[in-house]
Amino acid sequence: MNNWRELIKRPQVLAGIAFLAGAIFGLVILGWWLWPVQWTDASARELRADLREDYLRMAIDSYSKNPDAALAKARLDELGDKAKEALDAVKKNNGTQDPAVIAEFEKLLYGQVSAPEGPAATQTLAEGGVVATKEPAATPAPAGRTSLTTILVLLCVLTLVIAGVLVYLFVIRNRQGQGAVTAGATIPRSMRSAQTQEYSEGGAEAPVVQYLSTYTLGNDLFDDSFSIDSPTGEFLGECGVGISETIGVGDPKKVTAFEVWLFDKNDIQTVTKVLMSAHAFNDPVISQRLASKGEPVLAEPGKRITLETATLQLEARVVSMSYGQGALPAGSFFEQLTLELAVWPKQAM
Repeated sequence: MNNWRELIKRPQVLAGIAFLAGAIFGLVILGWWLWPVQWTDASARELRADLREDYLRMAIDSYSKNPDAALAKARLDELGDKAKEALDAVKKNNGTQDPAVIAEFEKLLYGQVSAPEGPAATQTLAEGGVVATKEPAATPAPAGRTSLTTILVLLCVLTLVIAGVLVYLFVIRNRQGQGAVTAGATIPRSMRSAQTQEYSEGGAEAPVVQYLSTYTLGNDLFDDSFSIDSPTGEFLGECGVGISETIGVGDPKKVTAFEVWLFDKNDIQTVTKVLMSAHAFNDPVISQRLASKGEPVLAEPGKRITLETATLQLEARVVSMSYGQGALPAGSFFEQLTLELAVWPKQAM
């Protein structure tokens, strides 16, 4: 269960889940259920084969009573590349259709007769004459189709904008991290006031990244994760801290333990330790239950916790902490907790 939770924290996995959820929602819910496709003004070509044959028979019957060659050609063009197939079927079983009229349609199909325009040209074609006329003007696209195209373009643009925002929120901003300090960088004054340790001042190797993470009572969704990148920008892994266990009932949630974790891209597992309140650490039932998530550690001001993977080492330091007051046992839940997370490549240690 813990491995799944850590896997979901990775931006790439989260992006894949969001894509699948969006595809299912858009295709199934919006496309098939809420706004299903509705065909309007479809051409005769889209009909079944038997219905295309019936359509052509009706066109032939109409032409036998109203010999308008231009209209007949337009109706024949509605069948597109299916016109020959439909005409062959009618010729094979002409029923009550006049063979001479069928022959006229065949001439129109193969271009042996050009569809004239106007009453005089229609009369000439009806008498068997052959005339050459200009092609009919192209029919402008329906306004409805243009509107639909505009809507689709706007939806595509909106989708790209939303995707860009999600990439920024879950990938770029997450990698930047709040309060991050890279190796060799000057620590901002605001971080000095939060008592961030200056490793370089003591002659020690500076961490490749350094973060501050603060929880306060009421932040029920507290779950910080940070990217670990080398000075050259290479992705090395991720680290973070989140709520592991709560105690009591009601809102806000009373957090009695946190999970501190380290993910190494070169390792097969995520290392986790559980930072526990005094009450949880000394309660054998709670302590034993949380031991399945990681090694239990008692939270104390200044306490340092070390996590190691194949190529990374993380030191989590309790910068400050305080317990909440209330009906629950003393020292059972946190009012505030600030952790400093510093990470080194193992070869630099």
